[in-house]
Amino acid sequence: MKRISVAALAVAVLLLAGCSAQGSSTSGSDSGGVVGAPQPVSPDSAVKDGTTGEVKYSNRDVITTGSVSITVKDPIKSAQDAVTITEQAGGRVDSRTENPATPNQPASANLTLRIPSNELDRTVAELKKLGTVNFVSLNASDITQQTQDLDARITSLKTSVDRLLTLMQQATNTTDLIAIEGALSARQSELEGLESQRDYLSDQVDFSTVSLELYSTGTVAPGSPDSFWTAIVAGWNALVAALGGALIGIGFVLPWLLALGAVAAIVLLIVWLSTRKRKAA
Repeated sequence: MKRISVAALAVAVLLLAGCSAQGSSTSGSDSGGVVGAPQPVSPDSAVKDGTTGEVKYSNRDVITTGSVSITVKDPIKSAQDAVTITEQAGGRVDSRTENPATPNQPASANLTLRIPSNELDRTVAELKKLGTVNFVSLNASDITQQTQDLDARITSLKTSVDRLLTLMQQATNTTDLIAIEGALSARQSELEGLESQRDYLSDQVDFSTVSLELYSTGTVAPGSPDSFWTAIVAGWNALVAALGGALIGIGFVLPWLLALGAVAAIVLLIVWLSTRKRKAA
């Protein structure tokens, strides 16, 4: 009985110590009181001019995401060029969608690129050379406190697991062994979950996520004119587009007008014949 109570007491102490360590690490993270930790940048801070040069990555974990829209002559070919640029930078492509040109739809492509954070600026600059840039939007989010909290909890759980393994080796009866195995299983399961979260966040920090949209020439509205001649060209293109739209509208309405005209002609003919018979009578 003494052995059973000692083993149960040891397991209870380990569980309590693990919970206390996790609670203290969480409180330290929430209060921002990590000793020597740098002050984080504002979360979701927009990155100006399509670069991340203003965000300091030293000793902090920053997740960068963004979107890039480019008008190109051949979206399908440019999509392959974008893949090559990304892979040469050490990145990868998480998703890729290509829509070839059809009589009713211009060609387009959409890619989700994972680019090494330290190669992001240079890679985005290379992507911009594929065609005419419509917009670039990059956002940085500092998760340093979150990762520090995870690291502290993982360290605490590893210590608890090691102690439970030591107790398991020292167990002298089945009751003690079952109690220790139950506590160990719970600790290992929680540890695996936290390590999975940490691995995911590490991947998000190490590889920035950029959504690249490629459109055919003419499918995306150009930017505002920056000179007198470009204004004339833009005005002429707008006029041609308006006339084209008007012709399309007329073509759509014309069959209805013809059908209504035919019905009106039949009605007028019936009325005329009726009036003529009355006069003849």
